[in-house]
Amino acid sequence: MKFNNLNDLYVDTLKDLYNAEQQIISALPKMVSAASSPDLKRGLQDHLDQTRRQVDRLHQIFNEMGTSPTGKKCRGMEGLLEEGEEILNSGADPDVKDAGLIASAQKVEHYEISGYGTARTFAQQLGFSNAAQVLQQILQEEKTTDEKLTALAESGINIQAKKQ
Repeated sequence: MKFNNLNDLYVDTLKDLYNAEQQIISALPKMVSAASSPDLKRGLQDHLDQTRRQVDRLHQIFNEMGTSPTGKKCRGMEGLLEEGEEILNSGADPDVKDAGLIASAQKVEHYEISGYGTARTFAQQLGFSNAAQVLQQILQEEKTTDEKLTALAESGINIQAKKQ
């Protein structure tokens, strides 16, 4: 795709994020099933619910722009989720698998944090204040999810994995 201006780049970034979220929605149920820690299962399920709400908000932005959210494949997310599949299929001890699931989920969160921060900044610079507020809200949710995953890892899951 040729980018003629910042608006083109903004739309492409949003489409990339939309596809990334769709891929996450497909991957999270497998992660929930694979997790052995009840706290991790609950956290991943909460993130799935949150991701669905974020997709709804992205639809709102696309509707305001009169643009379709489809047409872009997020190869970055595809690669991160493939790495996560390796953890799922590793046959690792349940505690070690949980630690790996957290690590994989945090890679995904960091990708999303980067993407939403960029999209929010583009929206601000283009004068799309409503979209910028929505994207800031999603960005904050992603940061909060990352912090929760860190707390889960540090408060017990990584400690249990270390004992193996």
